[in-house]
Amino acid sequence: MAKKFTHLRDKMTVEARRQVDARTRDLLNEMPLQELRQARGLSQKVLADILHVQQPAIAKLEKRTDMYLSTLRSHIEAMGGELDIVAKFPEGNVRITNFSELAQSALPTLQD
Repeated sequence: MAKKFTHLRDKMTVEARRQVDARTRDLLNEMPLQELRQARGLSQKVLADILHVQQPAIAKLEKRTDMYLSTLRSHIEAMGGELDIVAKFPEGNVRITNFSELAQSALPTLQD
């Protein structure tokens, strides 16, 4: 008979539970575009309709490792999000703002 996760979790130490919770947050904070789209409950077809492109364009975009920021921004915005570019340094993080200025003047495109 299968055990319920709550029973297993109850047997974990407080430190083990803390580590699991931290790892869960890390996994939820970092994911590929495809997983993000799926987590948002969107199919490639629905996202393609929102962006006025064909579904294969979404599939191609999700496999890319390099793309224009305007393309990524339009993809994220179509999922209901907002794209922020952050540079991470040992002293702290810096949000890069000039990309948001460019986004207002650039037309979203998936044709890169």
